[in-house]
Amino acid sequence: MVGRNIQDHPGALDWEILAPSSSELDLMETAAVENYIDHHKPDLIVHSAGKVGGIAANMSEPVAFLDRNVMIGRNVIMGARTAGVKQLINLASTCIYPRLVPNPLGEELILTGELEPTNEGYAIAKIVVLRLCEYIRREDPGFQYKTLIPCNLYGAYDKFDPQNSHLVPAIIHKVHSAKTHGHQSVEIWGDGNARREFMYSADLADAVFRAANELEKLPDMMNVGVGADHSINDYYRIVANVIGWGGTFTHDLSKPVGMARKLSDISRQTAWGWQSKTSIEEGIAKTYQHYLETIEP
Repeated sequence: MVGRNIQDHPGALDWEILAPSSSELDLMETAAVENYIDHHKPDLIVHSAGKVGGIAANMSEPVAFLDRNVMIGRNVIMGARTAGVKQLINLASTCIYPRLVPNPLGEELILTGELEPTNEGYAIAKIVVLRLCEYIRREDPGFQYKTLIPCNLYGAYDKFDPQNSHLVPAIIHKVHSAKTHGHQSVEIWGDGNARREFMYSADLADAVFRAANELEKLPDMMNVGVGADHSINDYYRIVANVIGWGGTFTHDLSKPVGMARKLSDISRQTAWGWQSKTSIEEGIAKTYQHYLETIEP
């Protein structure tokens, strides 16, 4: 999702972008990644690859979420270092923050407490890659390896399969299916009071291009978010309004919900002079249109 949005951004016209698919370049293969980077010697690498999914996927496949993301991250970062690529933007996730620290989540809180169990494997992998970037820069400041930590994302090219999707695309799929099949209720996991911050993925792409053009001014690691959150119940209501479905919601209190709240501190981002521009209503409307055009027959 993020890679495709980066390629669709107007800023892409100023760059020659190499974006190999997984069939063209298997990022799990160390030698293949090293050879690819050494052959092309790019000016800048944006590391946005990895195995991703929602709570259900993270809980059912913790080995894959840890192993694949550690290996992919390690191969890309070390491949870049070996090839002498001096500029790299690593994309992390706010799941790397401890589960019990106060919100908003400031960058200094990383590794100060226990991680959220429902996505611990993925979080550990992201922390490993973040630290690897920091260590490389510490050993040689000439390597501008910086990390952006986006809040939860949604948008065009997202996964809408309920077994693998994140919250917003899952809600879009569920509510659309309810409308299509004439169902009068949709189930929400938990009581719906947990709060999440979601940013439209095209806005993250905008931040990536801003960072690419002034990487030296970017902090070593920085949250990228909207600075505001909504409850899970709110997201269901917003999606229902966008889609035009007037049913009711039920709650399954036996299901896991993850962290009670996950709101990023965007103080560094604000000082950097950037902010997200797309409202949640506008972003969901655009994402739903993409869903209708590409997912539904």
